[in-house]
Amino acid sequence: MHKIAPSLLLLSSLAIGATAAHAQSPTPRPAPLLQPAPVRIAPPDPALRAAFEAAAGSGLDDLALAGFSGQPLAGWLEYAALRGRMDTLPLARGSTFLAAHRDAPVAVAFRSDWLNALARRNEWQAFLDQWDAGIDSATLRCLRLQALMAVNRTDAAWTAEAQALWRSSGRSLPAQCDPPFALLAAQGSLTDALRWERFDLAAAGAQAGVMRAIAAGLPAADAALALQYAAYLDAPDAAVDAWPKTARSRLVASTALAKLAKADPSRAEMLLPGVAQALAFDEADRGRVLYQIALWSVASYLPESARRLARVPASAYDDSLHEWRVREALSRSDWAAALAAIRRMPDAQRNDSRWLYFGARTSELTGDAAGAKALYAQAARKPDFHGFLAADRLGQPYALCPWLPAPTPALKQAIARDPAIVRAVQLFQLDRRGWAAREWNAALTRFSDEQRRLAVEVAQDNGWFDRGVFGLVNVDGKRHPQEQRLYRLRFPLHHDATIRREAARNQLDPAWVAAEIRAESVFDPNARSSADARGLMQVVPATGAAIAAKIGLPWRGADTLYDADTNIAIGTAYLRQLMDRYGGKPYQVIAGYNAGPTPLNRWVSQRPAMDPDFWIETISYRETREYVARVLSFSTIYDWRLDGSALRLTERMQGITTGPRKAFACPAEPAASPLAPAPAKPGKRRR
Repeated sequence: MHKIAPSLLLLSSLAIGATAAHAQSPTPRPAPLLQPAPVRIAPPDPALRAAFEAAAGSGLDDLALAGFSGQPLAGWLEYAALRGRMDTLPLARGSTFLAAHRDAPVAVAFRSDWLNALARRNEWQAFLDQWDAGIDSATLRCLRLQALMAVNRTDAAWTAEAQALWRSSGRSLPAQCDPPFALLAAQGSLTDALRWERFDLAAAGAQAGVMRAIAAGLPAADAALALQYAAYLDAPDAAVDAWPKTARSRLVASTALAKLAKADPSRAEMLLPGVAQALAFDEADRGRVLYQIALWSVASYLPESARRLARVPASAYDDSLHEWRVREALSRSDWAAALAAIRRMPDAQRNDSRWLYFGARTSELTGDAAGAKALYAQAARKPDFHGFLAADRLGQPYALCPWLPAPTPALKQAIARDPAIVRAVQLFQLDRRGWAAREWNAALTRFSDEQRRLAVEVAQDNGWFDRGVFGLVNVDGKRHPQEQRLYRLRFPLHHDATIRREAARNQLDPAWVAAEIRAESVFDPNARSSADARGLMQVVPATGAAIAAKIGLPWRGADTLYDADTNIAIGTAYLRQLMDRYGGKPYQVIAGYNAGPTPLNRWVSQRPAMDPDFWIETISYRETREYVARVLSFSTIYDWRLDGSALRLTERMQGITTGPRKAFACPAEPAASPLAPAPAKPGKRRR
């Protein structure tokens, strides 16, 4: 259960998978016999686990390290032991470690720490000797420039690299960049043109502090104007008549008003006409401000939202604002305006299952039953939240086309023996998640698609379930849409007996409980969030202690939540508590589980009688809006995984746990086109 900041988070798509057209054939209940046999990787033994703990604490000497030299994680153990000695480590020892491991993930991790240590030690020639051209860290690149300064190698190449770093960002750069930039200026190579170039980047990003720092190096008259610009970003007003009517003035003023609009859209709207006239704003300048005025108005559903949306020029509209225009109309139950807003969307956006569904709903409510039916039929081809709702409207099976690749035991065994996969899994089991991910990513660069999918199976066989999220569909910048159909891997199921038992005890839908676990932790019992939510259902310790006391479970402190059975018992009891508090409506409970009670109470009071689908879509927080739809759609998939059929989603989201169950069917592909890819899913939070 997470709390999120009450700021606007813009919407993107939620697709679970993709299917094609609509001639249906029943999808059988999942067949366990088709699943490849689990392949176990030997876990780290207790002595190795203890050695890692010692390395992170008091340290390990070389004699102790030698005792683990033949184990897969020997390199990582040595790295763990050397990290605490970097400031005194002999140069030869560092060089030997890098030579022994070359470009392996452990060498990449070591090199970063080692270079920072060498810089602290002023061992500049050693720093240059250990440099790797693939390093892209701004901090280390600036330290390299310092190293070259220390050995008197500030040639034309040095100047070009320093200038490239200067112009690389309008945001604040690391303090390690200050000495190279100072020398660049002393050489006369940090020209006024370069200063203004970065100043403009900073202005576009509303980085007033960076703008002030840059102004300090400009001639007096230019510096005075630059400081005026920076001050205006912090406190915009109408006093811009004395500014030059230049593109830079227009950029600063429009960016400042757009920034103001996030906090006070009414004041930004009041200032805009005078500032625009004084500086001769063009459509792009006006659009930059009007966009933010409209966006931050509709994010809170202010009374002026519709008027402000209408003022935004078409050239400034993007997918997000198109969606907010629909939501604003839905929030007022203005079905005709919502339908018109959907029809103004670009084709690709309008044909997403979400907007096909709401196009159908609003068509239906405005009297076009035939048009609604056609749109429902298109949406129902997609195995996602809105596709399932559309199928309910049509009374047809849910679309699902599971892909169960033929088992390849020999290749899977080979993957399980791959040294990088062995190291990755063992590091995960030692709770060294970042190091495990380094080894995993390195392995995947060598694997074919089939090997990568089998690596996900191996990881899940060994308890690393989130590889079904991070190892499929979108991998290393490449999209594999057909892998959305690997439901067994993408929707792992563990502790199902406990899930069924505790769901029954609390009169909950077990598929919903499984979906919450998938959304919160991807079945990782040791998951822990930045808010200290822990375990499978991401329960915060204070809530865990209170619920444990209420239901009579032993409580041994916050780490109790890392026990899977206990976490599920507490999490389901908490869901039951929320269900009782909010009238037995899961869609509202799910919103509260994610966002907390304060925003939930506000949303409930604002739209108390709104239909659940419209209520969910008009949630003002993007994360919660997506989370509710995602958990509900996941629950349909988990119902299929648990029982081979599903409750109607329309009833499920209202808390009805009995009644007719629906079959799943695989729509037939159109002969002339391949399986259509689903829209990409955003990477903000793991769910």
